[in-house]
Amino acid sequence: MAADPGPQARTASGLVVALQANYCRVELDQPGPAGRQRLLCTRRTRLAKGGQSICTGDRVRLEGIDWPAGRGAVAAVQPRSSLLVRPAVANVSRVVVVVALAEPLPDPLQLTRFLLTAEASGQAVELVFSKADLLPAPEVEAWCERVRGWGYDPLAVSERSGLGLEPLRRRLSRAGIAVLCGPSGVGKSSLLNRLSPALELRVGAVSGRLQRGRHTTRHVELFALAPGALVADTPGFNRPELPADPAVLAGLFPEMRQRLSGARCRFSNCLHQGEPGCAAADPWDRQSHYQHCLEQIQAQLSRQQQAGPGEGSDPPVLKRRGHRLEPRLDPRLRQPSRRSRRQRLGRESSAEQAGAGPEGPPRLSPRPPEG
Repeated sequence: MAADPGPQARTASGLVVALQANYCRVELDQPGPAGRQRLLCTRRTRLAKGGQSICTGDRVRLEGIDWPAGRGAVAAVQPRSSLLVRPAVANVSRVVVVVALAEPLPDPLQLTRFLLTAEASGQAVELVFSKADLLPAPEVEAWCERVRGWGYDPLAVSERSGLGLEPLRRRLSRAGIAVLCGPSGVGKSSLLNRLSPALELRVGAVSGRLQRGRHTTRHVELFALAPGALVADTPGFNRPELPADPAVLAGLFPEMRQRLSGARCRFSNCLHQGEPGCAAADPWDRQSHYQHCLEQIQAQLSRQQQAGPGEGSDPPVLKRRGHRLEPRLDPRLRQPSRRSRRQRLGRESSAEQAGAGPEGPPRLSPRPPEG
């Protein structure tokens, strides 16, 4: 049993299990006084000024703990072994992409983009087809056979009938942090409720008119399914981001990695669009999806190059203040200071008293004719 740090302990370490607004919930490595397991924490200002973000899954060091109130402050973040950018989860062991076979219907291009986001994390990627009871068995098998050609071992499950739940439980019970991600309405929270009814996660129905899922999960949170095994339930989103570099896109397709592992293209900068000497020129199932994603990345790069360093380009992330660098606030989020507002109101008031009005200088009446 872990030692009690005592009522006077002001420091501790733990795991960030949830982020909500400007607060994070930290699961302690050792229980605090009265067996307290979690603290509601803020982030030290020096972390924000240094550009240090906090993600669910981060291991952190706490200080300034108020044990009776259950509060603390994150003083340091330990180095991460991995990071999934969207949804933002640190120290991920594997990414589980969940896509429904019905309600809403699967979109191969959207599924490809989710798989690309998962592959970009550098961790193991698994694929789960939910709502398998809503399709005939031959159609379910056809989808599974298709994605096996993509390089994945899919698992068809049903929260209603219980199909595939035990194999899914075994997969998620392996040690580490597994992240469930996918479009809204595919049943990620419903599956977790079936695997662990005590969670009682909020779920919602799919929109009948648009056949899109409603956002019921509002933040990323870790839940324990087995000793040492944590699962992150994440908010659904329908348009995953693409990598910024077109050269890395092909490596995020397992079937392309397999093709290129035994052969080499004639040109080192080959983008595998059927160029002479391309080692992956033969047709393949997701070729049109690859081409679509590549064109979107190239179009984004072209827009950035045309914008140049001025309008349309991203502002610098850091600014220099004295001998240190501080994060630069996005200009769209910047608000005028109270002093600036008072000065503006003072100018407008002076102009109105002078008869000018806030719109500009006073109008001069014409001089009457002489004589």
